[in-house]
Amino acid sequence: MRVLRRGLLLLATLPLLAGCELPSRPDGPPVVAQVQVTPDSVVLDPDQSLQFRAAGRTTTGDSVGIDVTWSASAGAITPAGLYTADTSAADAVVTATMVGSQMSGTSHVRKRRVTQLVLVPAVVALAAGGTQQFATWGVRNTGDSVAVAVTYTATGGSITSGGLYTAGQAAGSYLVIARQTNGSLADTAAVTITVTTVPVASVTVSPTTASIHVGDTLRFTATPRDSAGFPLAGRTITWASDAASIATVSSSGLVTGIATGSATIRATSEGKTGTAAVTVTAASGGGGVPQAGHVFIVTEENTNYASVIGSSSMPYLNSLAQQYGLATQYYANTHPSIGNYFMLVTGQIITNNDSYSTIVTVDNVVRRLLAAGKTWKSYAEDLPSVGYIGPDVGRYARKHNTVALLSDVANDTVQRKNLVPFTQFATDLANGTLPHYVNIVPNLCNDAHDCSLSTADTWLQNNIAPILASPSFQQDGLLIITFDESGSDNTNGGGRIVWVVVSPKAKRGYQSTTLYQHQSTLRLTLEALGVTVFPGAGATAPAMAEFFTP
Repeated sequence: MRVLRRGLLLLATLPLLAGCELPSRPDGPPVVAQVQVTPDSVVLDPDQSLQFRAAGRTTTGDSVGIDVTWSASAGAITPAGLYTADTSAADAVVTATMVGSQMSGTSHVRKRRVTQLVLVPAVVALAAGGTQQFATWGVRNTGDSVAVAVTYTATGGSITSGGLYTAGQAAGSYLVIARQTNGSLADTAAVTITVTTVPVASVTVSPTTASIHVGDTLRFTATPRDSAGFPLAGRTITWASDAASIATVSSSGLVTGIATGSATIRATSEGKTGTAAVTVTAASGGGGVPQAGHVFIVTEENTNYASVIGSSSMPYLNSLAQQYGLATQYYANTHPSIGNYFMLVTGQIITNNDSYSTIVTVDNVVRRLLAAGKTWKSYAEDLPSVGYIGPDVGRYARKHNTVALLSDVANDTVQRKNLVPFTQFATDLANGTLPHYVNIVPNLCNDAHDCSLSTADTWLQNNIAPILASPSFQQDGLLIITFDESGSDNTNGGGRIVWVVVSPKAKRGYQSTTLYQHQSTLRLTLEALGVTVFPGAGATAPAMAEFFTP
């Protein structure tokens, strides 16, 4: 009976066991159905870096770790997924490929780049001479604005590198162009320039006074000006003389001396008249050095005569030597430079130490000029400031400007103001305020000391030609261009060098064979200004009257 009951109990439990299933166990690792890269898209600047990550996605949507290899269509990516964008404009695709499989995932990298320039204002109207500040920025493919480097140009008027435009004097329509400095993008703005005719308020005649000999001619210029004193171009000018029996004037302002006496020359434009006084004197029969209103001296550096005359490196200076006067036997006094510069202003060598800084008290050109009531200035290129008497600065060399070491200058606050930067020269020339004696000192490059002869010749042409074209020079100017010393010659102390004289009163195409040195130049510069007392060796130096027409 006990056995039967146990059997019935076992049979009763069988249905319960049959109705339950034991949990199943997986047969292997998870199956990866997709490689997912994060971030899946991104916007980067050139050279910007970003860490990418990759994971596997199973068929059931779970994320599992996987081993991948990284690659990029542009830019660079490390085995660990650190990506750095390149500087090109092209977008890139970053790819993660699962190791042991061809399955991969990608991310799109978009480059931020400037796709458009915007120049403002886009349209502007200006009066002649008016100004307008332009500005430019870039717009990127992401829609934001950024600063960009641009180069400005204009089809009319002028514009600075910073975008400040100045309208020209001609009416019309023009373009301002902003072009990307390191790219191909550009934008334009339209500029309309209008010109309003400004009435003539006054007329100035240059020179205001002049003296010519009977039979000589002198060209005058007339400048119409507005009420503010600004020159007015393109105006009609008529000329007249109130004493045609003394001096006549042509329609272009050329005055001719007819007989001794005085005349007033009138220039009229739009009812406004300017005048100049002309004194006509008897024709000169002299034989000495003619008087000059302005004497200019320019000194170049360290070159043999044979290296200049006939050289293709100095065509401008050679042209002056051919047209006017050339001293073929002119010799410097010493080596090195400073002694020659002292000879030109004191008639003494003083020193051969180019670093000499002692103030010199001997008789000198400034002392003689002041005693005769004459004015003077030394225009030195790269001089740091007006009145500077200190040592060399940059390409300025005091040894080439020895007037700064004269006691009459260094110890006199008024005379020191006549030491001026060369930038003042053009202003004084234009305003007709040049002194009687003009010393011109190019810097160490433009005087051929440190740079080539062709550089020095170009500087001469750019800066001497305006002097020769000025009415005051054409009346009675005198220009001397010489060198301080030779480059490799010791003859007569400092070697044979070039010396050229230019003047409306100089003989044309004249070549002298007389031996001269710097003390004769000192004498000539003073003698031409009416000074009769000459410092140092200048007192006994040969005169240079042979270069001039009697």
